[in-house]
Amino acid sequence: MAVIVPTRRVERQLARDGYGVVLGADEVGVASAAGPVVAAAVAMPLHRRPISGVRDSKTLSARQRERLCQQILRRATAVGIGAASVAEIERLNIYHATVLAMRRAIRRAGQHDFVIVDGLRITGFEQHVGPYRAIVDGDALCYVVSCASIVAKVTRDRLMNRLAVRYPAFGWERNAGYATPHHRLALAETGVTPHHRRTFITVRRVEHGEQLNMGISSDAPAPGVLLSEPVVAAP
Repeated sequence: MAVIVPTRRVERQLARDGYGVVLGADEVGVASAAGPVVAAAVAMPLHRRPISGVRDSKTLSARQRERLCQQILRRATAVGIGAASVAEIERLNIYHATVLAMRRAIRRAGQHDFVIVDGLRITGFEQHVGPYRAIVDGDALCYVVSCASIVAKVTRDRLMNRLAVRYPAFGWERNAGYATPHHRLALAETGVTPHHRRTFITVRRVEHGEQLNMGISSDAPAPGVLLSEPVVAAP
């Protein structure tokens, strides 16, 4: 499969339209069964050549992401990190918690003129962040959003690595909290931690003592649960 190299076409058009600081924003951890959802907002200088190798963080190895993240942070003109905790995910649901993490990241990046976000448009988002544009697959297509995706992924992976030291049974240093077969087996054997999302069906089943299906089929949503998580490979 050909690698998609992101461009700066959107950023350059916004510059021609008179916008100054343009942030790219992306999040990571939406489908994870444990840990927070983390977002990053990044502004990159248009007068410098793009960093070679930057692309959608999901297509990069952990070593590549770490190397690129260091370069992005050195070169960025603005960076903001935001997160929504497991408690906020449980209270708000994963969609609204993700929007909250994005808003926090954008606010912490500081003064800006425009935001490009990965995904679909968010109702009422401009009331909190100002003018913005949503681009489906923006983390693959738009350079500044690709940069944000790398920063968000590295930040969250580092957090999950720290949590893995305290909870070694779940392999969070490898699966970042996603519901891999190993993670599910550890849940069945060890039980739920404070960092697990109890509204996710795999975690809920363990908490209620139900038998886990360790196959490859996706879970069916439990009543009232907006997002279920399939058995996945580690990201």
